[in-house]
Amino acid sequence: MTTQLMVQPSSLMSSGIRMSEFGNIYLFRFTDELQFRIEELLEKKKADLLTPEEEAEYAGISELERIFTLINAQLATKSKWCPSQLEDLYDNELDTSVNTVTLQNT
Repeated sequence: MTTQLMVQPSSLMSSGIRMSEFGNIYLFRFTDELQFRIEELLEKKKADLLTPEEEAEYAGISELERIFTLINAQLATKSKWCPSQLEDLYDNELDTSVNTVTLQNT
């Protein structure tokens, strides 16, 4: 196991997290500011330009992202709403389907 310094993910929760409605459930999401920050840190990481403090910050935000991905997946699994039920997705849509018949020579 590798030891890694990181910002405590819990320290980011008071100002960097919001709840977002998705169907009939609420999911954990980053605020726009925290999302921008992780993207900024990722770009610097790709260019190998992170300072040790930024590396710790990136590690903490990434860990929080993994935690919320797991929690959100569990919330979605427990929900009765499922995006694979196509009829629910298109209840308010106009019927634009077309039936096509191809005649074959016999």
